Amino acid sequence: MVVKTQLKGSEVTGLRIGARNVRRYFPKDIRVIELQLDHLQIQCGLSPQFWQGQPEIHDPRLCEWLDFKVIHNQGGRKEVRLAMIPSGKNIFTLRPSALKGDGMSSMEPLAAA
Repeated sequence: MVVKTQLKGSEVTGLRIGARNVRRYFPKDIRVIELQLDHLQIQCGLSPQFWQGQPEIHDPRLCEWLDFKVIHNQGGRKEVRLAMIPSGKNIFTLRPSALKGDGMSSMEPLAAA
């Protein structure tokens, strides 16, 4: 699935998952997911708002990783698309997107999930 960074000014505030992705990839009974960010694995809670029209993930560790690894490598772009790949039960790997036309063609391609 493709997700987008969420920013307030120049500060990364989280990931926007999108309602369609929530319906497709997130069972309603889960409250916590694990994200694999390079060699780092973190658990992120899903707020009640996640299920009520605000499908966003906010976590300080995620925001730091996004700011350091993604936003700065993209020349400070406001919105960056990322691939969030299901990697097990409630586990997702986050990587730069390799979709054509998303401005990330210089990033390394995604491995097959």
